[in-house]
Amino acid sequence: MSIKGKRIGFGLTGSHCTYDAVFPEIERLVNNGAEVMPIVTSTVMNTETRFGKGEDWIKRIENVTGHKVIDSIVKAEPLGPKIPLDCMVIAPLTGNSMSKFANAMTDSPVLMAAKATLRNHRPVVLGISTNDALGLNGINLMRLISTKDIYFIPFGQDAPESKPKSMVARMTLIQETIEAAIEGKQLQPVIIEKYLD
Repeated sequence: MSIKGKRIGFGLTGSHCTYDAVFPEIERLVNNGAEVMPIVTSTVMNTETRFGKGEDWIKRIENVTGHKVIDSIVKAEPLGPKIPLDCMVIAPLTGNSMSKFANAMTDSPVLMAAKATLRNHRPVVLGISTNDALGLNGINLMRLISTKDIYFIPFGQDAPESKPKSMVARMTLIQETIEAAIEGKQLQPVIIEKYLD
């Protein structure tokens, strides 16, 4: 299926080390004709790390998508009833945000957009990046993976020797996962070796 003309919400949470893998995929969606609406958490906006400044990431995503970021819960809520999305993506999805989403805590624009999308029975695609997917967050991962209308970008252990509980999505599969999710299918296999690209 084609994503041309599809309206995709794209949420970023605070896994700053993953942005370099995600941004080329956002560009790919735009280049293939999708309308991409960027949604960010306050962590994305206001944090400076060795991976860059929040304000620089915001400028970059606005330039790529042609849309101003949605940066408040109030701005995100209409993405359900008034401005329906064909699909909502959260990539990267941190363990913190994953835990909140799995337990119905809607305290950021990204999680509000995801909740609003689920309310319309539209797909929500998750690209995890968390150091505790196989730890305390495992229960939240399984809760989300078994929830209707939620789909996962295939993921695997990114550093099994040094970080055995860490798992990260293979972000190069974002578009393929969206295409499958819009058709009501989970791209398979879900569990992969992260670095077989």
